[in-house]
Amino acid sequence: MALTQADGLPLPSTWRPLRLQTLVLLRWLAVGGQAIGVLFVAFGLGFPLPLLECFALIALSAAVNLWLVLRFGAAYRPSSAFAASQIAFDLCQLGGLLALTGGLQNPFSLLLLAPVSVSATTLPQRATFFIALLAALIASVLSVWHLPLPWDPLERIVFNRIYVIGIWVSIICGVVFISAYTNRVAHDARQIADALAATELALSRKEQLSALDGLAAAAAHELGTPLSTIALAAKEMRADAPPGSDLADDVELIIAQAARCRAILAKLRNLGNEGGDPFAAVPITDLLAEVARPHEAHGKAILFYYERAAGPPPVFTRNVGLLYGLGNLIENAADFARQTVRIEAGWDRDSISVTITDDGPGFAPELIARLGEPYLTSRPRDPQGPDASQPGGLGLGVFIAKTLLERAGARLAFHNIAPEGHAQVRIVWPRDRVEP
Repeated sequence: MALTQADGLPLPSTWRPLRLQTLVLLRWLAVGGQAIGVLFVAFGLGFPLPLLECFALIALSAAVNLWLVLRFGAAYRPSSAFAASQIAFDLCQLGGLLALTGGLQNPFSLLLLAPVSVSATTLPQRATFFIALLAALIASVLSVWHLPLPWDPLERIVFNRIYVIGIWVSIICGVVFISAYTNRVAHDARQIADALAATELALSRKEQLSALDGLAAAAAHELGTPLSTIALAAKEMRADAPPGSDLADDVELIIAQAARCRAILAKLRNLGNEGGDPFAAVPITDLLAEVARPHEAHGKAILFYYERAAGPPPVFTRNVGLLYGLGNLIENAADFARQTVRIEAGWDRDSISVTITDDGPGFAPELIARLGEPYLTSRPRDPQGPDASQPGGLGLGVFIAKTLLERAGARLAFHNIAPEGHAQVRIVWPRDRVEP
């Protein structure tokens, strides 16, 4: 599950799940190495050891590997708890082999650090702490209980107790160092990678939006003449239409919609101008009422709620990007709501938040993680038509709104707050990025 901040907005992930294929491959390498080592000691050197018990533990690892591949598939990405359980199994299996072959006196006891290293570089801190604690516990048990080290029966070998304690201390120090230092270094590397990915995404979005700015200006230029022609023809039809008739109502609707299209094209022409009027400061309560007013005609109730716990409402500088971004999100909520759209605003000393919630079917589960990407839409072409199940529009509205709001320092999160839907968009600005 993705980590979130206190305000409910997503944080970069602190670990990246391994593919099950990686864990399975590492275990096959361990199984092969253990089998070769046991066979070499037993038949190459001729030292006595519990061969049946050793191969039972090795066969257990191989059986678990086969079960994992058949049950989940090699491409499966396990959760952190699942991956930790597999690493813990490998650690216990290795501890069992060492207990049968001399404990800490076995030079291969150093391999107890390998599962800790894998955990420290790939798993969250809590899972790494658990693996490190398990490794320390196994090393402590092996220091006091184990079968004799396989050796030449004709030659007696004795290890000083202090030497064995020294091996135990070195393994414990290695476990602590790897689990702490390596995990911290890996965490910093993941943070740098997350920051780089976020930067590349922001640059990509900026480049896409810049291209859309030019496309919008060209579209505004090309559509201006046909819209003027439509408006002129509609006004001539209005003069000939009988007053009060259905035809007159339809003509009035065409004229109104043509005027709305001209207003939208005017916004698109000025989309790149973010300077705005330096004196156009407006409280957030008035700003939300302004951008929501054109959408109250949809027949849906738009309800406003304000938290006034931290003084007077914060003041925004009105600009086209802010108005378009908020207006688009409110328009989407009004389009998909069944009856009600709820707009909540709150503020404190550090941040300002706006939450837009509708009582509609909610975001599609397969799209919610990708909301804000361009060309992503579930809006039907014509709710009353035969192709209502087909997507309509370019899927750029949320992308443009999200990018414009993020230019002003906002962070957006998309949720469904109920099992039956009820989409919610939460927008949070740092207060020092907003107020003039």
